[in-house]
Amino acid sequence: MTNFATGVLADHQIAQLIASGAITADMPFTSGQVQPASLDLRLGNVAYRVRASFLTGSSRTVADRLAEFTMHTVPLTGGAVLEKGCVYVVPLCEALALPSGMTAAASAKSSIGRLDLLTRIITDRGEAFDRVPAGYSGPLYVEICPRSFSVVAQAGQMLNQIIFRQGQTLMSDADLLALHNQTPIVNTTPVISDGLGFSVDLRPASGSLIGYRAKPHTGVVDLSKLRHYAPTDYWEEVHTTTGWIILDPGAFYILVSREQIAIPPMQAAEMAPYLAMVGEFRVHYAGFFDPGFGWAAAGGTGSRGVLEVRCHEAPFVLEHGQIVGRLVYEHMSAHPEALYGAGIASNYQGQGLQLSKHFAKT
Repeated sequence: MTNFATGVLADHQIAQLIASGAITADMPFTSGQVQPASLDLRLGNVAYRVRASFLTGSSRTVADRLAEFTMHTVPLTGGAVLEKGCVYVVPLCEALALPSGMTAAASAKSSIGRLDLLTRIITDRGEAFDRVPAGYSGPLYVEICPRSFSVVAQAGQMLNQIIFRQGQTLMSDADLLALHNQTPIVNTTPVISDGLGFSVDLRPASGSLIGYRAKPHTGVVDLSKLRHYAPTDYWEEVHTTTGWIILDPGAFYILVSREQIAIPPMQAAEMAPYLAMVGEFRVHYAGFFDPGFGWAAAGGTGSRGVLEVRCHEAPFVLEHGQIVGRLVYEHMSAHPEALYGAGIASNYQGQGLQLSKHFAKT
């Protein structure tokens, strides 16, 4: 197998993994499945309704756990409703046989995170969600838990993406500052500490609309229907003229970053995990940013980061400009053949405050 340079693998390198058999699937790979720095993963034919979320632990397989916790099965061929508040496990079409020293990490795709659809990859003998250990060989599964809306899902749909890392890929703060000085990665003075800090925009340039809040009792969202649903049937607009809002416990919000972010071609980025010390909320379910996101040469002028916010135990005051998370930048192993943007019909290049692609534009 090809020896890859240290970094996150690019599209043509992922294609090499497929060609070598390090990535296999039980159906042919499709056009567009390989993204600039990631591979979209497809749902298999059946969902297992389970009693609870689980990890396998170091000595068990997902099949072992399913034998203990499955309540019933839901065929996904032709589509089926996955109910809000329930937990499902779906075998994915793709499987891995990673080379020694190569790891992988998964995340929900942007549109899935914006639906408050919690999806996490699990593996055999796995001890963390969304993380595939070095040299892993075996099947992949996705845990799906609809939080705000019941959804219609079907076999072959792509809810998650996976990246492949060769060696130590993270950029140091010094390297990140040098990158910004060479080609700006944010349109404001960068706040760099273990990555690039970003804040929330609660003072829009015009008007008072700063976000959306999911309604508690709605119809289903069919994941195959794009620009189909009226936003007002599923979302309440959130307005403020004060520069702050109070987040309600248990509520889910779509907000937007104050900063415009850019990812140059030889970098990828991941939203860092939620930290309790910044407040009683979680920001961003969908974690990966491909090379070219917001980058001028790929059709971007800097793109806002859409923030998927869920408040936890206590009401919490969120203020304009408050730092709510950070982007961790990584080195690419090679320059992608395609960049995120207009050339590959990316949905969110140049985005501002925007719902998922399932809803009609407002």
